Amino acid sequence: MKNSKKHIFYFIVFLGLVSLFSDITYEGARSITGPFLAFLGASATIVGFTAGLGEFVGYALRLISGWILDRTKKYWIILFIGYVINLFAVPALALVESWEWAVMLILLERIGKAIRTPARDTMLSYATFQIGRGLGFGIHEAMDQVGAVTGPLIVALVFYLKGSYKEAFGVLLVPALITIFILVVAKKLYPAPEKLEIKTVTLEKTAFSKVFWLYLIGISLWGAGYVDFALIAYHLKKTLITSEEWIPIFYATAMGMDALSALILGYLFDKKGLRVILVAIFLSIGFVPLVFLGNSYACFLGMVLWGIGLGAQESIVRATVSMLVPKEKRGSGYGIFNTSFGLAWFVGSFILGILYDISLPILILFSISTQLLTTLFIIRVLSIINKSRKTSETV
Repeated sequence: MKNSKKHIFYFIVFLGLVSLFSDITYEGARSITGPFLAFLGASATIVGFTAGLGEFVGYALRLISGWILDRTKKYWIILFIGYVINLFAVPALALVESWEWAVMLILLERIGKAIRTPARDTMLSYATFQIGRGLGFGIHEAMDQVGAVTGPLIVALVFYLKGSYKEAFGVLLVPALITIFILVVAKKLYPAPEKLEIKTVTLEKTAFSKVFWLYLIGISLWGAGYVDFALIAYHLKKTLITSEEWIPIFYATAMGMDALSALILGYLFDKKGLRVILVAIFLSIGFVPLVFLGNSYACFLGMVLWGIGLGAQESIVRATVSMLVPKEKRGSGYGIFNTSFGLAWFVGSFILGILYDISLPILILFSISTQLLTTLFIIRVLSIINKSRKTSETV
């Protein structure tokens, strides 16, 4: 039966499988692109610039992609274009012999992700309306993170057996092809994903509301203060808090907690609403002093808390956008949201890197302060939503 909860749940699983296998592809590649560029003769400056530019482009172009999506409503076409570029730039790295070409392919992979992400999130928002926004986005994020953990492990196994970048990138063609196959099947079974949402509940019917912009600012502040794992890994290596081989294990632990917390927080979000984001912030904020001031055990606990916050950002934070944006502007809404969050993360990471060289206490103060500011915006958003509901009930 079409549009039954079971039918819709299967669609969410399809999108989850797409993300799982695509994450195996590009997260596997991202785990070795830095050393690969160095192997090809690129300087540390080139490596850092490529990583930073790639992330910025990967978020900034979502604004354009989201706008095009709303104008054309070509969900599947845009999704296919994005995934083809995103995925096949990865195995192509096996063919290059200069860092210049490698940089172009790395940036192309980020461009592909920018093209397809608003379409994927918009389609997911339609599907999660009946089964619960939080649970739907939580399931998707959990499956996504399975791929994020599996990809680097596959690459590590290839290096253990072959010890070659060519084989490592080449084997990632397999999950890329599986991803496209799943997309083809999903399109055949669900040709009109927008019809999965039978009605829309938003605070505004035709435009972005004040509450959306408040929410956008608040969550962007969270991104600006959230320390990137690259800086955490740098700190662990520099201070010798733990041996180098344990650093990937710390990261894998955080990714596992990301997946688990996305499911739990998603379920609670559907029961308790936006307040769950406040809980996630107050839980995760403790990672900052634990990671930068603690011993190896405290740092490990800090990475668990870091994973909880990341799980919230990738599930219930995204789910909330679909509740604050009109259905006809969902693509633009996700484009604006992702671009703002990505820019804030980029600028914040740059500031945190500078503060690390100046003073760890100042870094900790900056990170905690910006995250606490997020809670003030979320509380304000909650106040507006509750007031709007009371007014509607009175009327």
